[in-house]
Amino acid sequence: MGTKEKISEKILSDTDSLHENEIILFNDDVNTFDHVIDTLMRVCDHTLEQAKQCSIIVHYKGKCSVKSGSYSDLKPRYTKLLEAGLSAEII
Repeated sequence: MGTKEKISEKILSDTDSLHENEIILFNDDVNTFDHVIDTLMRVCDHTLEQAKQCSIIVHYKGKCSVKSGSYSDLKPRYTKLLEAGLSAEII
């Protein structure tokens, strides 16, 4: 790998870590509160209280930001949320 490629890769990495993205979780009529809470604790490293609060916000408001950070950190978490049957997107 040449110097130019290394510099470009470092710039992309630095930009990714500086740019905050969010995972937005959406309400649905399928998943139980317990499933959503358990999934948020497992996937997003929420405490029980955080997960409960997010599930209530999603239920009443229709959506809630459940995790923020770099895209590279959020992408695998987003994938796990989808695999658990939850509805989410990264913005």
